[in-house]
Amino acid sequence: MTQPETPRFAPNLPARHRRGRFFRALFFAATAVALIALAVLIGTVVNRAFGLVAVAYAVDPATISDRPLPEMSHDELQAVLEANASRGLLRRLEREKALSDRSREELLDLLVGEVLQEQVVQTWTLWESITRAPAIEGDVAANHPEARLAFRSWINGRFLTQPMSSHALEAGVRTAVLGSLLMGLLTMVFAFPLGLATAVYLEEYARGSWVQRVIQTNIDNLAGVPSIIYGMLGLAIFVRFLEPLTSGALFGATESNGRTILAASLTMALLILPVIIINAQEALRAVPRSLRQASFGLGATRWQTTWSHTLPAAMPGILTGTILGVSRLVGETAPLIIVGASTYIVADPRGLFSKFTALPVQIYNWTSRPQPEFAHLAAAAILVLLVLLLGLNAGAILLRNHYRRQME
Repeated sequence: MTQPETPRFAPNLPARHRRGRFFRALFFAATAVALIALAVLIGTVVNRAFGLVAVAYAVDPATISDRPLPEMSHDELQAVLEANASRGLLRRLEREKALSDRSREELLDLLVGEVLQEQVVQTWTLWESITRAPAIEGDVAANHPEARLAFRSWINGRFLTQPMSSHALEAGVRTAVLGSLLMGLLTMVFAFPLGLATAVYLEEYARGSWVQRVIQTNIDNLAGVPSIIYGMLGLAIFVRFLEPLTSGALFGATESNGRTILAASLTMALLILPVIIINAQEALRAVPRSLRQASFGLGATRWQTTWSHTLPAAMPGILTGTILGVSRLVGETAPLIIVGASTYIVADPRGLFSKFTALPVQIYNWTSRPQPEFAHLAAAAILVLLVLLLGLNAGAILLRNHYRRQME
């Protein structure tokens, strides 16, 4: 028996190995650059979220009380506030919540923020606070003797539980976080069932037909459309054309126009639909054809096969696409600004027809302000947004792994 001839591709093996080593090195280099960029980004944000702050009062506390404010009782603080606040401020505060119903801590915060007008004189980053602490103390003592210097974490419990404010020391992200969560929930309620149903129809019922080709071409094109175009579409359809629905006028609501959280959720649903549909289609295609044929062979209908076998097997991949959709949803800003997200709002969303804001819009608002303290607030809000995004993704990953274990 003669020996087999040398394969024709043998002379090309060294060149192929060299190309393989080159692309492997390129892959590792690209990964290293991405990790370095991510570390720089997170380091920059953390550097802005903490640091020394010099704070001073516009009004001397001794002029409104001969006793330190922190030592006063609830009734004493209320009396001092009523005696020193303007009538317009008192009327606004009473409309929001009666002074007698507010806690002692709330009254003290109102006195400090509205009457004494605690103001930021100067701020420093975390790195500057660590490396230049003695110089910073000397500079504050020489140029701002009335100010007090303290280390501040711009992300804290108060920041998470307070609404937006024009005073940097009192501003929080509660309203923006609630708006983002409610909008994300409504968006997934609209987008996930519709996207999944579309993918099932295209892969299990209309596959190979001209209808499937037409719809598929449009979905692929829509996946690459810039997000601002979806914002313009949402403005034209949901805010203006369907204003009686999105404003709640059809249901008797009269407090808002079409720029509501419902209109924003419908717009964002259009934005992430192509992502969900395409990933769900890929997950359905990955299910072996033999699984469907075995089900048909036992007499199951197409719907029974899809519901009992195909969808459970494809669910981990479908949820992976949902994770990508949620990631894009949480970070989008342009469509929300066009649809009408508020850049300054202190009222929490109370329903589908409420005015709203979201964390990306809040961050955009703060970064556009010239005062340096709002840049620190924006950095703290970015950390909150990252934690929120990671939390939502972690929940989706746990759900995906649950379905994967069931299939195993």
